[in-house]
Amino acid sequence: MKKLILLAAGFFTLMTGNLYAQRNCGTMEYLETQLQQDLGLHQRMENIERFTEEWVRENGNGERTVINIPVVVHVVYNTSAQNVSDAMIQAQIDVLNADFRALNADVTNTPSIFAGVVADCEINFCLAQRDPNGNPTNGITRTSTTRTSFSSNDYVKYTSQGGKDAWPASSYLNLWVCNLGSGLLGYAQFPGGAAATDGVVVLYSSLPGGTATNYNGGRTATHEVGHWLNLRHIWGDATCGSDLVNDTPTHNTSNGGCPSYPHYSTCSGTPVEMTMNYMDYTYDACMYMFTQGQKTRMSAIFAPGGARQSITTSQGCVPLDPNACGVASGLAASNVTQTSATLSWSAGQNAVSYNVQYKPTAGSTWTSASTTATSLAVSGLTVGTAYEFQVQTVCASTTSAFTASANFTTQSPVTCTNDSYEANETQSAARSISVGSSYYPKVCGTTDVDWFKFSNSSSKRNIRVTIKALPANYDMQLYNSAGTLLGTSANAGTADEGFIYNSAPVGTYYVKIYGNSGAQSNSTYTLKAETNRNSYSGFRLDEDAAGAEEMVENTLMLYPNPAADNLTLNYFSLNEESVTVRIFDLMGKTEMVQQKAIETGDNYFSIDVTNFAKGLYFVEISGNESRIVEKLMIAK
Repeated sequence: MKKLILLAAGFFTLMTGNLYAQRNCGTMEYLETQLQQDLGLHQRMENIERFTEEWVRENGNGERTVINIPVVVHVVYNTSAQNVSDAMIQAQIDVLNADFRALNADVTNTPSIFAGVVADCEINFCLAQRDPNGNPTNGITRTSTTRTSFSSNDYVKYTSQGGKDAWPASSYLNLWVCNLGSGLLGYAQFPGGAAATDGVVVLYSSLPGGTATNYNGGRTATHEVGHWLNLRHIWGDATCGSDLVNDTPTHNTSNGGCPSYPHYSTCSGTPVEMTMNYMDYTYDACMYMFTQGQKTRMSAIFAPGGARQSITTSQGCVPLDPNACGVASGLAASNVTQTSATLSWSAGQNAVSYNVQYKPTAGSTWTSASTTATSLAVSGLTVGTAYEFQVQTVCASTTSAFTASANFTTQSPVTCTNDSYEANETQSAARSISVGSSYYPKVCGTTDVDWFKFSNSSSKRNIRVTIKALPANYDMQLYNSAGTLLGTSANAGTADEGFIYNSAPVGTYYVKIYGNSGAQSNSTYTLKAETNRNSYSGFRLDEDAAGAEEMVENTLMLYPNPAADNLTLNYFSLNEESVTVRIFDLMGKTEMVQQKAIETGDNYFSIDVTNFAKGLYFVEISGNESRIVEKLMIAK
């Protein structure tokens, strides 16, 4: 068995227009980042490798069962061109099926020296017929995004980052189709990674009929799905490296374009390189085969105990009865107060209406209601009581079974004590606060509202307001003295809330803090208003007319980058904490580590990198609240 050397694959430059200098697969660089961020990944991948080696030894020549893999294609688009058609997506699925079953027309171009190892991998792909809730689907999701492009940072895999959340990796191959920057054609996650990011990402124009010249035949997806199925690059990502497959020749390195046959390696034995293998870097038109050894390696992950065994039992490729009365799913309760709640669910197939029943979990009598909507507001509930509810789909001629119960608990009454800022329920009754000082009020009672006021000055016009350490889901609004709403900060749960209003007119400003859906607590939160002559940063624009901005995340900026001697770090933090600043190279070797005391807001510090060797590094800031990693180039 060949031994693996894990090195980052270099990125190549995007040429003008739609011409790519060479296939640019980001999988190995992506893996390096994952290994740095997930300390358990290396061991999980080692375990998968040991399992694979043993399974290949014992089952290398055994019979196979054809594997059917349900695919969900997440189209994330910023322009109409990026919103690829259903026909292009089906063409991509067709290419995958042809390539993995050796049914592609160009497989006949395989040189005779390799003809005996060409493999029908016995893997089929289908667009999912059932979604995770068991409802019918065409296997395609479409998400409009404000992001003009994505990278290998996985933002495309999260709805919260402008992408689309993954479907369960145990049942589906998630294939994200989007615009990728920096000339990147695609990247994939090897078996063993986190379920939330599991899958394959490809450039939208690499689909069959796309505009990525030389890479628009759909084989970027074939290459990346090969990684998802545990195949390595054929050159092992090292000079004369190993791809852990015995019937592929040793390559010097990657091959681009359309190499003339025979293309010899200068590695030991001077083998003829298998440039037409899907795991090389050649043009789409010049790659057209997997080998029997690659097939066996892929088959191992579907075996009992294999890393992707669960997908073999997925019902995703099995069509639903079009006349079935589908069970509702996704039951949830929101806007829960002491005596009311909104119950909601996802639609059941062929639903005409729904029967809803709810009761205290300790009770035996159900209260019933009907609705044609997928939500129901209920009232008259008992304070501080646990409830359960169920939903039944009503179809034209039949009904489904009731769902399993979902649970919620009404709010308990709160005894309010020692809130020295009351009464401040209206703007006219707002309590004055001093800028730069922290205050500790309470939102105590479902109708309680806190108003505070402060002023900026001509020398310090820039404003920042935050509320932190929230004991419940509180929201915040900013008003001017005329009562005009300047912006609302309404982050989920107990996340901090905040505004920045730079170049604000001189005057008095009012802050309103209130519980979301009646949220309350007898515990304090922390309020702080600040003004400064310098503009504040680190908040994402809320895009309201007044220019107020909503706080969402910590940020790290490096400059200059590339750096040669002195590097400046600008770290904006939502919290006061002690953090570790670490610089490490591509292999994870730590070059520098420092401890820093961080304040809320912008923090600046310099690092001497004069003695660093030229090359690519990573700057990591980690603390109790967050971890950020940014790339750093050292240029001499």
